[in-house]
Amino acid sequence: MLPVAGVAWELPGLRAGLPGLREAGRECATLSGVHLLPADRADQRIIDGERVCEAIAAIGDPAGIQARAQRFAVLADPTRLTILTCIQAAGPISVSDLAAATGINDATVSQTLRYLRAAQTVSSERDGRVIRYQLTDASVAELLAYR
Repeated sequence: MLPVAGVAWELPGLRAGLPGLREAGRECATLSGVHLLPADRADQRIIDGERVCEAIAAIGDPAGIQARAQRFAVLADPTRLTILTCIQAAGPISVSDLAAATGINDATVSQTLRYLRAAQTVSSERDGRVIRYQLTDASVAELLAYR
């Protein structure tokens, strides 16, 4: 829950002639709970209180937004994106094969895969002397599908 400041509103009701808002603070009720407008936004004009509630619900916990931003940041680097695209297309693949496919040297591929493993985006499996890498993050795999 976010802190409340001053006046709040709730659904249903009226506030300053706007349908769906009631003078009660700046609070909106939804099926999933009550969402409160932060103090620094208490004086902002509300046009559609229900949409504000839906938007607040979508944001959720700030830590969740941070986690999503980190997940998406994995795709922001061209080297990582190239390697992830190859892994998605080829399935489990070795460092040497990734280097040959991408033209990126083995050391850079290896360092990038270390980063991707730490980010829990890929995992490795040993096949005799060869280590193969595969995607483990389904949300990243879905994003890679878009071209």
